[in-house]
Amino acid sequence: MNRHDGNFSGNKAELIYGDGEYHVVRRGTYVICAVTGEQIPLENLRYWHADRQEAYASAAIALQRHQELTGRR
Repeated sequence: MNRHDGNFSGNKAELIYGDGEYHVVRRGTYVICAVTGEQIPLENLRYWHADRQEAYASAAIALQRHQELTGRR
């Protein structure tokens, strides 16, 4: 069984987000988007906030979160 099999759900990873990189604390195949709650496969993870230690599914979602927390539009 591998991640391309239809019935493989994988395991949630635990990461420490840094500036431009992340470190794996617990191995897994995905993290959870802080805004939508959707699973983000690690190979697709591009957006996170190091200070808040949050992952985001897309740039638009990351911007939305920033605007929510700062009150800026």
